[in-house]
Amino acid sequence: MNKPDLSSFGPDYVRAIAPYQAGKPIAEVAREFGLDEAAIVKLASNENPFGVPDSSRAAMAAAAAELGRYPDANGFALKAALAERYQVPADWITLGNGSNDILEIAAHAFVAAGQSVLYSQYSFAVYALATQGVGARAIVVPASDYGHDLDAMLAAIADDTRLIFIANPNNPTGTFIPAARIQAFLDQVPRHVVVVLDEAYNEYLDAEHQFESADWVRNYPNLMVSRTFSKAYGLAGLRVGFAIAQPALTDLMNRIRQPFNVNSLAQAAAIAALNDKAFLARGAANNRAGYRQFVEAFDELGLEYVPSFGNFVLVRVGAEPDAGARVNLALLKLGVIVRPVGNYGLPNWLRVSIGLPAENAVFIGALKKVLG
Repeated sequence: MNKPDLSSFGPDYVRAIAPYQAGKPIAEVAREFGLDEAAIVKLASNENPFGVPDSSRAAMAAAAAELGRYPDANGFALKAALAERYQVPADWITLGNGSNDILEIAAHAFVAAGQSVLYSQYSFAVYALATQGVGARAIVVPASDYGHDLDAMLAAIADDTRLIFIANPNNPTGTFIPAARIQAFLDQVPRHVVVVLDEAYNEYLDAEHQFESADWVRNYPNLMVSRTFSKAYGLAGLRVGFAIAQPALTDLMNRIRQPFNVNSLAQAAAIAALNDKAFLARGAANNRAGYRQFVEAFDELGLEYVPSFGNFVLVRVGAEPDAGARVNLALLKLGVIVRPVGNYGLPNWLRVSIGLPAENAVFIGALKKVLG
């Protein structure tokens, strides 16, 4: 029997996709370098260093009794809690298996093969993956100071553009766009173009930068606000995200959304975490202190970094093109996991998540050793 030609399977645009590369798990690094798992520090995936809030642990324990049954496919209780929190009708909310799921659903719901999707250089890798996954054409607008150039993005909108992704704060660079600039942008975007405002790191913003973009959805029928429970709420392993938009958009999203895409434990944990103000405040305080800890060390080492509004910092670790990969490997051998960002076109930079003070100190000590 002749072997099948694997290149004949699937459309070209799917075969062209480079799979998403997640941060290395602790167990993998321990196996690869012969290290003790307990001594490894992971600052690669922008996870909450405090882990799951106690309120969510208790809610999951209570929900475990019903795991033999399917979860609520429509997430009634979670949607009700979100509707109360953001003061929107429940049918304005779409639940996702993490906010990545929301981004993928949006691409499938609003973009046809051959149409265009617009996003910024140095923005979240999933925007490119979602675009490729539907056979759409990417319009990548050059960044300004490692962040979004909204004027250039407006100018780049094409006749066939159907979707725009904006990350605020942006991952992996940490840049932030003030509210007034985003509103001015939304005022000028054609109403047939959907704008996804991806706010995965919103809860880490200081009070003077906070604004409630969910309120804008009432005035912009083409706006979708995406949020996640994976970062500040500490539920990364449960995969819970959601979007807020007017029913014309959520109706299409729910036609694409897979049934039972948010499991029972995840729904219970998210409801509990949503209003756990003490947990959020503790995480925000730790993040502010950790950011100062990082930038003071980078200043001492004479390293360039991008001022960040998230729970991570992008730092340039050398002038040579392979500096990021070289320093990353050296850090791995010392039991410190960070994130190289060569796949973003930033080969001599690393993205480092803010951890607990002791974890940050281990990273700083290892970095000083590697850089000599």
